[in-house]
Amino acid sequence: MKRRAYAKINLGLDVVERREDGYHELNMIMVPIDFYDLCEVNLSETMSFHSNASYLPTDDKNTMLKAVSVMREHFGFMQNFEIGLMKHIPSQAGLAGGSSDAAAVMHMVRELLNLETDDETMIQLAKKVGADVPFCYMEQPAQVSGIGEKMDFFELNSDFYLFLAKPYRGVSTKKAFESLNFKTLRHPNIRAIRDALENGNYYQLIGALGNSLEQTAFELVPQIREIKHELEDFGFDGALMSGSGSTVFAITKDKELLNRASEHFRKKGCFVRKTRIIQPRKELKD
Repeated sequence: MKRRAYAKINLGLDVVERREDGYHELNMIMVPIDFYDLCEVNLSETMSFHSNASYLPTDDKNTMLKAVSVMREHFGFMQNFEIGLMKHIPSQAGLAGGSSDAAAVMHMVRELLNLETDDETMIQLAKKVGADVPFCYMEQPAQVSGIGEKMDFFELNSDFYLFLAKPYRGVSTKKAFESLNFKTLRHPNIRAIRDALENGNYYQLIGALGNSLEQTAFELVPQIREIKHELEDFGFDGALMSGSGSTVFAITKDKELLNRASEHFRKKGCFVRKTRIIQPRKELKD
């Protein structure tokens, strides 16, 4: 069984506060985009994992294997699986590649074993795998809060193109959060971003884009700042780092601009991708 594992971007990310448990309270606008890894899961006599990405771990630090372990502990099944991954989403990119892979595995294990459960149970299990996994499991535009487990889904009335540019270096999510200075932290207006998306107000969206983690990431990987400013100068209407970085996405309604940017930023050694927000899966909207 095969399934696409879609990446996400954060059109807005506010780190509200540091919690007593060591995590951070977040308020975000997250959307799935048409850029994906291809995952495959089949029943097997033994557990196995293979991928075109040789750097991935083969223990529970691998989110796909961790997803199986979490589900096995909850449902008590004994079956094993052969798991394959064709990796396209870069790591440490702020695109939730590992989380989307884990979510895809959870969908396929649920279907292969005909598990009698509901999405709410799966969301709670996904939370145990990783903070972004609940969103990736549902694959719908949402305002996400808590540490990533609280999701308020909404429908988009916006239509625009996205361009992704990522420098060679990634950003450690752990380091990005540890380095935050709450005295100087920017808190974007998440409600304004959501309203703009729901009402199709393109220029309100451009003006409201914001990410509390950007300044920290700029200090960790200065090339992120350079790429963002260059994308703005190149003609895109807005640009923002996604998640904890290091990918910067840019927004436009000019399809030809995407082609020119792809050639330009690829020559500069960036990973690039032309994409757009995907529509929710019909079976998940019910």
